[in-house]
Amino acid sequence: MPGIDKLPIEETLEDSPQTRSLLGVFEEDATAISNYMNQLYQAMHRIYDAQNELSAATHLTSKLLKEYEKQRFPLGGDDEVMSSTLQQFSKVIDELSSCHAVLSTQLADAMMFPITQFKERDLKEILTLKEVFQIASNDHDAAINRYSRLSKKRENDKVKYEVTEDVYTSRKKQHQTMMHYFCALNTLQYKKKIALLEPLLGYMQAQISFFKMGSENLNDQLEEFLTNIGTSVQNVRREMDSDVETMQQTIEDLEVASDPLYVPDPDPTKFPVNRNLTRKAGYLNARNKTGLVSSTWDRQFYFTQGGNLMSQARGDVAGGLAMDIDNCSVMAVDCEDRRYCFQITSFDGKKSSILQAESKKDHEEWICTINNISKQIYLSENPEEIAARVNQSALEAVTPSPSFQQRHESLRPAGQSRPLTARTSSSGSIGSESTNLAALSLDSLVAPDTPIQFDIISPVCEDQPGQAKASGQGGRRTNPFGESGGGTKSETEDSILHQLFIVRFLGSMEVKSDDNPDVVYETMRQILAARAIHNIFRMTESHLLVSCDCLKLIDPQTQVTRLMFPLPSVVLYATHQENKRLFGFVLRTSGGRSESNLSSVCYIFESNNEGEKICDSVGLAKQIALHAELLYSSGLQDRRASEKQKEIERVKEKQQKELSKQKQIEKDLEEQSRLIAASSRPNQASSEGQFVVLSSSQSEESDLGEEGKKRESEA
Repeated sequence: MPGIDKLPIEETLEDSPQTRSLLGVFEEDATAISNYMNQLYQAMHRIYDAQNELSAATHLTSKLLKEYEKQRFPLGGDDEVMSSTLQQFSKVIDELSSCHAVLSTQLADAMMFPITQFKERDLKEILTLKEVFQIASNDHDAAINRYSRLSKKRENDKVKYEVTEDVYTSRKKQHQTMMHYFCALNTLQYKKKIALLEPLLGYMQAQISFFKMGSENLNDQLEEFLTNIGTSVQNVRREMDSDVETMQQTIEDLEVASDPLYVPDPDPTKFPVNRNLTRKAGYLNARNKTGLVSSTWDRQFYFTQGGNLMSQARGDVAGGLAMDIDNCSVMAVDCEDRRYCFQITSFDGKKSSILQAESKKDHEEWICTINNISKQIYLSENPEEIAARVNQSALEAVTPSPSFQQRHESLRPAGQSRPLTARTSSSGSIGSESTNLAALSLDSLVAPDTPIQFDIISPVCEDQPGQAKASGQGGRRTNPFGESGGGTKSETEDSILHQLFIVRFLGSMEVKSDDNPDVVYETMRQILAARAIHNIFRMTESHLLVSCDCLKLIDPQTQVTRLMFPLPSVVLYATHQENKRLFGFVLRTSGGRSESNLSSVCYIFESNNEGEKICDSVGLAKQIALHAELLYSSGLQDRRASEKQKEIERVKEKQQKELSKQKQIEKDLEEQSRLIAASSRPNQASSEGQFVVLSSSQSEESDLGEEGKKRESEA
């Protein structure tokens, strides 16, 4: 090819500086060609890798489209049209994948092979020859230097021969290497053109072949199919735009309507409480105990489902059963660190949960809804109407009238003293410090089949077990104007303590134990649950009179004593731990359902938030009674001690008399002994066996003396 520069091979033996300079130009050109071809090789290799990736991706796409009909989408359903359309696309893309695979093979053969050969063979050959030529040139220079240093005066044939042979060998090697190196550099000028054009030619031919195969596959039928699919896509897009516009309008309307609900506790006047619900759902905080006194609160979504309360954590697919609320009891409770709390207790009392609502409205609605479900109103045909009637009757039965307190004040006895300000423990009782009931089950406190009395027996029927009355006072009507009816004062009028409270009787039942406040709490739970089960809402209103002798339930209208409980028989009293309106006491009486002579009956009452005050008054009355009893017992002990002292003095006096009598007898005996001795001196008898004979009076006196000695020794 004309116009290509060449290195002169004929001048390699001369190795002139001009030849070396020209060699440097060719070497620089070879380095530039090597750098450029490396870059071109990387670019073409990217094309080849991309084509391989495109072929693999196209094949994977076709495979996934074929497997669409095997997929089970939660919202997709069985869309046969979509499946058939994707199957058609899969066939077309599979054919394109085959075309891409053919193109990838052609690129490997026609494009990558020539440039790889040039890079791996020709350029490496140039580099190898360059290194060999450099070594041969250095060896020739060293041999010439040694030959030039041969001594002129001392010629050594052997050394000269060796040096001459070395110059010959190195020069021959340099010449041969230089000629081959020059030849390779001259040939590189042709090979670089081939290395550039052959890969490009192969690439273009492969692309032309690919496009020809594509034109054969993309026929008119495929174009019609693609047109139909495009029309369907446009229809779906228009439907989507219309739906999005509708949803945006809905979002704007909901934002305006929900603005007041963003407040956690909305205004109850704008959003009134619905007390007739039988279904409700929402987020509540549930208290979980982590220790004896520590607890945590977890926020979960709660909803009612029939007679069950379900809970569902965020992210769960379905809810789980939290509690069976059929025949359960629910009440608002006061937590020390939370507002809007209420407690649900199961029908058997074995499970209870304390939940917290977000607002006062939710708090009341949850309580009303669970109450309605507990009464199984949801099973009726029109549950909301029945719930409305039941709630209205419950409000009329439970809610006191506005003039309740005024009527209580007007009906107080005229001679009543003011309540004392001293306070005792609201849950105190005889033996209240004992904790031996803590590990007992609820069945050991209250028998499950124990009957419950929901009303107060009338005054004519007061002679029942556990309802003791004083003789002559059971049904006597007291004079509300303070005038004595019969000239005798009652025991309560002389009492130091005389306090009156407004109470409403909830019920009473016999209990097994009376030495732990848990008995009162369990009785409260069972009575409240029974009232809810049997739809009993009315309660008997009474005045509870607390004195140092007894507790009396007095009719507020007629002032007739309905029931009287002797104070010594009240062995336990306590108020509800969370609802301070509820309180109760246990009365220990003779007889009852148990086989033993003694039985215990628990009475439960509701007050106007005065449960603790009533328990304090009962505790104060028992303290006053105990103090009086101690004073009486101490006086009795003093009298007994004085009588015992007098008896001791009488015994001592009697002993003194006997001692003096004994001394007198001894004195008489000594006198008689002296007389006998004096009478026996003239007739001294030396013989043995002679006795002194005493008269009968002397013998009797001697016997009396011996008895006195015995008594003295015994004393």
